[in-house]
Amino acid sequence: MVIIKKYFISKGITKMEIDEFFSREVKKAGYAGVNIRKTAIGTRITLYVERPGLVIGRHATTIRELAQKLETIFKIENPQIAVTPITIPELNAKIMASRIASALERGIHFRRAAFAALNQIMRAGAKGAEITIRGKLTSERARYEKYRAGLLIKAGTPYKMFIDEAVTHVLLKPGLYGIKVRILQPTYSPEDLIFKPLKALIQVE
Repeated sequence: MVIIKKYFISKGITKMEIDEFFSREVKKAGYAGVNIRKTAIGTRITLYVERPGLVIGRHATTIRELAQKLETIFKIENPQIAVTPITIPELNAKIMASRIASALERGIHFRRAAFAALNQIMRAGAKGAEITIRGKLTSERARYEKYRAGLLIKAGTPYKMFIDEAVTHVLLKPGLYGIKVRILQPTYSPEDLIFKPLKALIQVE
């Protein structure tokens, strides 16, 4: 049992390190996440990005370099990288958190960056969103501000099903800022959660 537990912990840490690696390496491409799956001929790595062309590179040079780095740094045998575009980037929490971080790096005021991102998310069709920014916002003392629009679920099964959440950090002159984005996806419907189980029960009876 202990050996199995250590295996899964080690596997989780490796995935987290690979996620951080891609967050740095393909940041400009609008990195949204990674899926790693072992196959009979190697390891299939699927990258979810906003701009696939920046990951692939001219004549696929960039994607080959990424594969070589994975082999060298993480000892992954025969990594096969596939790139999947994000259809609506504004509904992806990781991409929106990165956009806010980039805006802060360019000197845009944190409130302006947060409200701009919030408007983009809601215009894309989200049912609700929340953006939290932590750091030395207006003084030497660290604090946080939250910006909300629409509906938001805080816990339970609906939270796991319909909330996309991401956290990123950006180092500025005043110090380290934390940015958390939560997005309630357009697929959420309170009526469905209430009435679908009842319909199923009626059909069974």
